[in-house]
Amino acid sequence: MMNREKLISKWLDNNLNDQELQAFKALEDHDDLVRLNTHLQRFKADDYEVSEELHHILTNIRREPQKPRMHWLKPIMRVAAVLAICFSLYYYTTTLDTTISTDIAEKSMVELPDASHVTLNAKSTLVFNKKNWKKVRDVELKGEAFFKVSKGSSFNVLTASGSVTVYGTQFNVKQRNNYFEVICYEGLVGVTYKSHETKLRPGDSFLIIDGEIIAKEKENLTTPSWLNNESLFNSIPYKVVIAEFERQYHVDFTLLGVDSTQLFTGGFSHDNIDVALQSITLPLHLTYSKENNSIILRGD
Repeated sequence: MMNREKLISKWLDNNLNDQELQAFKALEDHDDLVRLNTHLQRFKADDYEVSEELHHILTNIRREPQKPRMHWLKPIMRVAAVLAICFSLYYYTTTLDTTISTDIAEKSMVELPDASHVTLNAKSTLVFNKKNWKKVRDVELKGEAFFKVSKGSSFNVLTASGSVTVYGTQFNVKQRNNYFEVICYEGLVGVTYKSHETKLRPGDSFLIIDGEIIAKEKENLTTPSWLNNESLFNSIPYKVVIAEFERQYHVDFTLLGVDSTQLFTGGFSHDNIDVALQSITLPLHLTYSKENNSIILRGD
């Protein structure tokens, strides 16, 4: 087949046979060539040789090779792009951590990928990664939770105050502001605090308040009291009691003439605020006034 430049040259010289004319018409830029020739014919001078000049222009233009048309690839490329986006979204979402939080006066039970169960107390957050769970059974806890852990590889609860390694199955972890407590109810639990591990057996507790280790009596309950909608305290600073009350009832306390560091033994229920207020004020001979979500406590 005659090359493109020779074909155009013969067309400009009006020297194409029928077969060559058909080949010229089949050129991709046929219409552009005809249009260019028409414009040159309009503006030519008397001594201007149109055919010669057009031929000169065309032979000196360095044309990029025409890329093969791939219209049939476009639908496949669109499908591939959609699949790539879907795969990316799937990979991204499956590698993200799962975060579960409870609000004030709310409790929630969470089932982990290995059928372990965690019950979150009010105003608490649990974070874990489903994708890596078989390799690493780690959870991050902010707040308080009761754990029933299935047997398997090492299970770790990571908090801002310290970590808990599970050798048994049932335990409670509470990490609040300047308060860190772990109670073992079944099996064996290891608590790491400032790089030192303490082993807890059923009934043993580990308690840190304001950076100080607090000795506790043996725990007689089989599960935490808050699971039954009741908070119990044994020689615990009153400020801790007030903070827990605020989480369970969505109220704010103002203390007037009340020593928040005094120790409190007792408890309050989570289902009746008036009864609960009497439970935490009468033992200390305190009075209170309540307006909407604000409560003022007064000492003697």
